[in-house]
Amino acid sequence: MTGTTLPAKGIRWGPIRGTPLLRVGSRDPTLVAADIHIGLSWTSPRGANPPQGDPLELAERLLHGLAESRGSALLIVGDVKDPIAPTPWFVRRQVREFFQRLLDEGIRVEVVPGNHDAGLSRMVPEGVVIHPLSGLLRGTVGYFHGHAWPSREILERASVLVTGHLHPGFRLAPSEARSRTGKEPCWIRVRCPPAATPPKGARRIRHPPPRAREIVVLPAFNPLCAGEALNREAPHRGRRFLVRHFLSRGEARAYLLDGTDLGPLTWGLA
Repeated sequence: MTGTTLPAKGIRWGPIRGTPLLRVGSRDPTLVAADIHIGLSWTSPRGANPPQGDPLELAERLLHGLAESRGSALLIVGDVKDPIAPTPWFVRRQVREFFQRLLDEGIRVEVVPGNHDAGLSRMVPEGVVIHPLSGLLRGTVGYFHGHAWPSREILERASVLVTGHLHPGFRLAPSEARSRTGKEPCWIRVRCPPAATPPKGARRIRHPPPRAREIVVLPAFNPLCAGEALNREAPHRGRRFLVRHFLSRGEARAYLLDGTDLGPLTWGLA
């Protein structure tokens, strides 16, 4: 999966090779990530996270990606935290520390909330921008988490949709070079046919078909997130909304973080 240009506006975008991060824009680009899931492995106030899931370690990885891409803006497309409700006090503290680390480096931080982000606006430090659950349209790109319908504006105007929520993965034969389970995180890219134009006088429906010609699903940023083995099983129930209403509309392909093309996907939904 390589960089490309979005229709109409000429915006360059593409993944940062070897990472689950999307770079959008050429000058002062925005980095896009999804599914941080702070607190995924919490057990007690004194229980340490595994190193790869530690909130400050996650923040450092994001800062490294921003430095590599020469960007100063970060957009998180949902599920900043893992506990939905209630969120333990020490996870709330971890959330605040995570964002403060980014703000201290002068990063502009925005969030489109996901299904795990109940109460998030009360946990973040001043300076973090929280957008509505219905998503964000910026230029020709629409961002939403993937657990619920984005806004009508996004459905009707976005040329490209960027989402998370699926935690996409691919099961390969285990090897020393890969995870011991053989399950690897991956990108999903869907190319969609043109949406049909409703006939004149047609009844206005609440959720019109998306007009986007491409959909990109980001891998989960937290490496502790369990990935869906999309080549072996149908997506879990909580993620089928995204597949049924968006991803199954076009030709989907999976790509490893290093860019390896894994081929087309069939979703296996009844």
